[in-house]
Amino acid sequence: MTTRSKSPLGAPCWVDLWTSDVEGSRKFYSEVFGWEAQEPSPEFGGYFMFARGGIPVAGGMGDMGDMKADNSWKIYFDTDEIASTLEAATENGAKVLFPAMPVADLGIQAVLLDSGGAPLGMWQAQSFPGFTVVEEHGAPSWFELHTRNHGRAVDFYRNVFKWVTSTMSDTDEFRYTTSSDTDGEDLLAGIMDASSFMPEDAPDQWSIYWYVDDTNEAVTTAEALGGSVVTKPEDTPFGRLTTLKDPSGAHFKLRTSID
Repeated sequence: MTTRSKSPLGAPCWVDLWTSDVEGSRKFYSEVFGWEAQEPSPEFGGYFMFARGGIPVAGGMGDMGDMKADNSWKIYFDTDEIASTLEAATENGAKVLFPAMPVADLGIQAVLLDSGGAPLGMWQAQSFPGFTVVEEHGAPSWFELHTRNHGRAVDFYRNVFKWVTSTMSDTDEFRYTTSSDTDGEDLLAGIMDASSFMPEDAPDQWSIYWYVDDTNEAVTTAEALGGSVVTKPEDTPFGRLTTLKDPSGAHFKLRTSID
């Protein structure tokens, strides 16, 4: 477990779910992860928080007027100067969907598509730092981008968020880059070359791995609640991993350490 007061610069710092079934999602994830679904806030258009022991771990939102939810999880990356980070993003091929906007005194957010079309957010924290616990049951564990253009994606995040990158593997069978913060100390996320299995018309896509104490038990719970297995649990050098869909179709991943 790691507890922190704030995410490292450039790190994933918050995630939220855009769901077509707010009440169903609140029940599903609360039972799978042991979260508490806090009440939606009228002040923020019905946005709500999931918490663990009272500590926020993720957010959620339903349809926004005429904008219908696409049933997906979105990752936000920490920045200390959102205007310049957005400028760097557009210079490196990003498309801004929602420009920088204050969220009360909590922080400033923006939403964009990266150079490969992957949705992501930016967050400049003020009173709200994002999630503060990782690597614990029901907390974030890892973040991973699947891309058809590995080199372009690595350049984008290195240029925009000042990542220090390291090549884990560089073969046609497995091409993977990890990233760390500007000090080169904290691992932040991974970028996988998915060109061999991604559909040609699919945009790049970020995913989140949630840590669970027992992958098989979490899968059983998710299936009983209407979720489905996309990839079966498998032991890997990085833990026991699986990919699931919630009842509305949002994909998410699980990870359990292997002793």
